[in-house]
Amino acid sequence: MTPDELRQGTAVVTGASRGLGRATAIALATAGYPTIASMRKPADGADLLEQMRVEALDVTHATGISLPEDLRVLVNNAGVEADNEAIENGDIDDHWRYLFETNVFGLARATAAAIPIMRANGGGVICNITSSSILAPVPFLGMYRASKAAVSCMCESLQAEVRQFGIRVIEVMPGPIVTDMLLGGDHAAAAINRPQYAELARRMFENRSAIRDSYTPAAEAAQRVLEAIEDSSGPMRYGCDPVSDGLLAGWRARPHDSWFESLLGPMS
Repeated sequence: MTPDELRQGTAVVTGASRGLGRATAIALATAGYPTIASMRKPADGADLLEQMRVEALDVTHATGISLPEDLRVLVNNAGVEADNEAIENGDIDDHWRYLFETNVFGLARATAAAIPIMRANGGGVICNITSSSILAPVPFLGMYRASKAAVSCMCESLQAEVRQFGIRVIEVMPGPIVTDMLLGGDHAAAAINRPQYAELARRMFENRSAIRDSYTPAAEAAQRVLEAIEDSSGPMRYGCDPVSDGLLAGWRARPHDSWFESLLGPMS
């Protein structure tokens, strides 16, 4: 669908109370899309009301997914993170289930609700926000990366299923975007408190600190999300900042295993 055709219906952004979701909702509304910024607590988006509708939506509630009948664009942005522990120390409930409930199951609920509406409307765009961290073997992000990688795999199958209905599926894979989530996590991984992982956690935090100048403002990344949504002849996967662009280019340029091995370095 062309951008003009997409603008004839409504765009919905989940998790739009802050960060990239909020910035994306603003970018869509500014570009002329009738936009709904959805979030758990609509009061958090009260200042957005002059630009768009703000509605309650909690993707973790099976009965709480309500989407407009003229839906054209769905941006699945709602997501959470947990303590960055090593895999062996990850708690099934506090880490694995917590992450997957929102990042995977919640996204799947919203997507399942969107498909029949878009099919009836002759098509649209489903934009899933994952993470460029799934393109690199980042220590202590294994559980978070697993949740985002599950969505990435789902995107591939989903695109194969729904393209016949005129529905385009894209995956945007942000790197370090200036959001509350990124800044709130700007500290060493929780694994630093585990003696066997403390040194690796310390080195990883030093590496992260070294790229702070590469952080991308949310508004800039959101503009790239908008461009991806409107790029009807483009690929399925997109970066939205210099770090994710570089990781995605490296991932595309080399065989999968050798790309990962080059990032890991030699075994001790």
